[in-house]
Amino acid sequence: MPQRKIPVRRCCGCGEGKPKKELVRIVRSPEGEVSLDTTGKKAGRGAYLCPNAACLAKARKKKSLERALAVAIPPEVYEAMEASLADE
Repeated sequence: MPQRKIPVRRCCGCGEGKPKKELVRIVRSPEGEVSLDTTGKKAGRGAYLCPNAACLAKARKKKSLERALAVAIPPEVYEAMEASLADE
């Protein structure tokens, strides 16, 4: 029986390709709201990050999340993401 293919996604912060389950999904809903998607099943455009504050800081500095989601992300959303990544 052939092995199942493991989906790989690229982190917006460090650019490293990792299995999808190891990364955190950031989603832009159809209404334009940006949030963390812990289940990986929310509707909308998604981007992936390593679950650490360093990658979030890199993505914020390079604006790679904003490019990936095609929306401007306000500072309070970044702060909420930092707080929830610190909880994990």
